[in-house]
Amino acid sequence: MQYTEIMVRYGELSTKGKNIKDFINQLGGNTTKALHDFPDVRVHPKRDRMHITLNGTEPKPVLERLKLVFGIQSFSPVVQLPKDIEAVYAAAVEMMQEIYQAGMTFKVQTKRADKEFPMDTNAVNREVGGAVITALPDIKVDVKNPDIELLVDVRNNGIFLSSLTIKGAGGFPVGTAGKGIMMLSGGIDSPVAAYLGMKRGVDMEMIHFFSPPYTTQQALAKAKQLTAVLAQSVGAIKFIQIPFTEIQETIKEKVPEGYLMTIQRRMMLRLSVLIAQKRNGLAIFNGEALGQVASQTMESMMAINDVTTMPIIRPVVSMDKTEIIKVAEEIGTFDLSIMPFEDCCTIFAPPSPKTRPNLEKTRQFEKLIDVDGLIERALAAVEISTIRPGEDYMNPEEAVFAELL
Repeated sequence: MQYTEIMVRYGELSTKGKNIKDFINQLGGNTTKALHDFPDVRVHPKRDRMHITLNGTEPKPVLERLKLVFGIQSFSPVVQLPKDIEAVYAAAVEMMQEIYQAGMTFKVQTKRADKEFPMDTNAVNREVGGAVITALPDIKVDVKNPDIELLVDVRNNGIFLSSLTIKGAGGFPVGTAGKGIMMLSGGIDSPVAAYLGMKRGVDMEMIHFFSPPYTTQQALAKAKQLTAVLAQSVGAIKFIQIPFTEIQETIKEKVPEGYLMTIQRRMMLRLSVLIAQKRNGLAIFNGEALGQVASQTMESMMAINDVTTMPIIRPVVSMDKTEIIKVAEEIGTFDLSIMPFEDCCTIFAPPSPKTRPNLEKTRQFEKLIDVDGLIERALAAVEISTIRPGEDYMNPEEAVFAELL
């Protein structure tokens, strides 16, 4: 069956009332970017639905990519036909012959936007269903819970036929909720947090702290590869890498051991906020889950958040590890996240970090380091790149070798 277009349904997006035009335009732009490597495909966002014309492109890879685009509730590959009922019979039979398996049931469901079409919905249902039964005499009709629902959509510009409805990612189009800055480590939690934030419409940029020579180029590459996986939903994501070696070495030298982690995280947050302010970010996102590690107690969060008034959003804060892992597996980040490349959060980790750091002591210990000077030098060495899906940021041979160590 040669499909001619894909019909996209909006779902939650359709509740946006007067703002719906902006949401639909954003979704159209995001979809175009996500499908950038299909040059013949054209995206046509309309108020009720979005239509993607294939122009001869093989539909399967396009369908796989659409599953990742936020703001899409469901979609269907469709055949456009002339308003000739005989052509509908033939296409319906061909479509059903491709997907029918012994024991399956079906029904025909017709919508008739073109009221001048000579057959009403009941007549189309009856006649198309009859054509299918004639061609497939073993198939049974089930109007309540069919295995296959054959959809016939009669419109002014033709008749559109489909038999498959695919679930989309849901949520809102990325960019409709403003810009966020994600503190992306190489672990399991932060990519999931980024995904959940993007699903609610946040235009996410990734900040990654790296500390050579204590962290390797492969650790940096892993963070970029995780970003590339997430970028499948939007076509591209900005990746901001911040050198953190001098800051970590200074803190280790001058701050009491129990407060190393707290002061490090305060410095990370300061830098993230400054980056966000320069790039019009509205909030900082991270992958903290309450109580999971020492820095993720409420006392630690309070001591760390003390350095800013910018909102700190934690999409996975109430999830347990098994829930986070399940999402990571579903979105394709888990196998990357567990690759054994240390990030800067794990180096210089004290054996007994403070799980309930005292805020006043934290402030006093921080005075032992040159906060402003360290931040200024780190910001001067920031590098920003654009990460796109499908690009390989890791050396496969080095990755395999690291797994053997």
